[in-house]
Amino acid sequence: MFAVAQFASAFFNSASSPFFALGSAIIDLTPPWLKDFAIATFGTNDKLALFISIGVVATALSVLVGLLAKRSFALACAAIIGLAVVMASAVVTRASTSLIDVLPTVLGAVAGMGVLQWLNRLASATAARPGEDAGSHGPSRRTFLLSSALSLAAAAIATGVSTSLSASRNMADAARKALRLPAARTKAKALPAGVQVAEANMPRFVTPNQNFYRIDTALSVPQIDPAQWSLRIHGMVENEFTMSFDELLNQELVETYLTLTCVSNPVGGDLVGNAKWLGYPLRKLLERAVPQDGADMVLSASHDGFSASTPIQALTDDRMALLAIGMNGEPLPFEHGFPVRMVVPGLYGYVSATKWVVDLEVTRFQDKAAYWTTRGWSERGPIKMSSRIDTPRPFAKVPAGEVVLGGTAWAQTRGISRVQVQIDDSPWEDAELAAEASVDTWRQWRFAWKDAAPGMHSATVRAYDAQGQLQTSEKANPVPNGASGWQRLQFTVQ
Repeated sequence: MFAVAQFASAFFNSASSPFFALGSAIIDLTPPWLKDFAIATFGTNDKLALFISIGVVATALSVLVGLLAKRSFALACAAIIGLAVVMASAVVTRASTSLIDVLPTVLGAVAGMGVLQWLNRLASATAARPGEDAGSHGPSRRTFLLSSALSLAAAAIATGVSTSLSASRNMADAARKALRLPAARTKAKALPAGVQVAEANMPRFVTPNQNFYRIDTALSVPQIDPAQWSLRIHGMVENEFTMSFDELLNQELVETYLTLTCVSNPVGGDLVGNAKWLGYPLRKLLERAVPQDGADMVLSASHDGFSASTPIQALTDDRMALLAIGMNGEPLPFEHGFPVRMVVPGLYGYVSATKWVVDLEVTRFQDKAAYWTTRGWSERGPIKMSSRIDTPRPFAKVPAGEVVLGGTAWAQTRGISRVQVQIDDSPWEDAELAAEASVDTWRQWRFAWKDAAPGMHSATVRAYDAQGQLQTSEKANPVPNGASGWQRLQFTVQ
């Protein structure tokens, strides 16, 4: 059932896959504490963990349906129909699907009942009649097992073929490969010498696209042909309009380095990355729309139904909030929002960094709520000042003598002016700061602990922003507005 539905979905909208639709529905229904647990436990592998869980449940349900068929084939068919109804409901609730996209699920259910009937007949024929040898009548037990194995192999092949078909039919992939990004009218300032701390295990100042963290609600990454993409700007504005991708390419594009952070990032976590972005300033887009008095929020919506509530001030002041089309010198990767996404300095991604963005509604916080706001997260999401230790790793073993610690710190729109390290319970000491690229990017630091004695030790880090404000030591979990506290780790000198 699942395999046939997955195979058939290759000929429809990518969101028609019941497997992905069901997973997306589960994500929609996931409470904030469970989402936070999944990200803390699996990190960027949270979607893989969900896929495996769904596969295990699907296998268990298939076994139960098979056992039920031995007692009553009619009840087993009813169970398949019930599963199909659940999956079809998940499909039609996706933002980019229509009623016709339930057809793969219907075909899968019909195929599932057909295969079940075939295997059920083989099983019945294999069973020996009373008083007769098990191999004297009908297909042998080996035939039944072989037929079952062939069914599983066919299911695996169908799933693989559907993936290949989807890739071969993907016009968006061909369009992305052919796209040549226009030159920025305003280029990013050259990175100053010394932004990178040259120590082992230190992250690169500019995070490679393939290493950039990915946290979103899309199980099936949207594949959008730029020729079919458009952005609607409407709501509390004087001038509603729609912009095409070609129009966007012809605007006065700018480049900027910007660090993005996920609200689910724990203290010392790695759900943060820095990249060079190419895009069009959102403030210019809103200048054309002319927001009305009283508007204080822009509700951005993604192709896959996700939405984010961004304070309009963050999109109209002088910070470099962009409608981005490029990342580190190439078109956005599909996983990071191709063809167009938002990036906004100073705000966590869940309220600002909408990928695959297709709609901007100028409105008010009191009138509209975004995806995660309705699930208990705060509505505005300013990024909290944070610092972390990247080297040595927790519980690492390092040689005695001079031990070099290194890490990163960020306080977007304000900048980092000072980082301090505490070894065990000794006094705080200033770390050496790397060069600052801008107040909107992270800043690396280095601290040399001389004459480190053998034994178990701890290191704690804290930062100050450009105004001299100290990073809070108050511990807070990511829910509802981001984690806080000073990172403390242990390592062994030997």
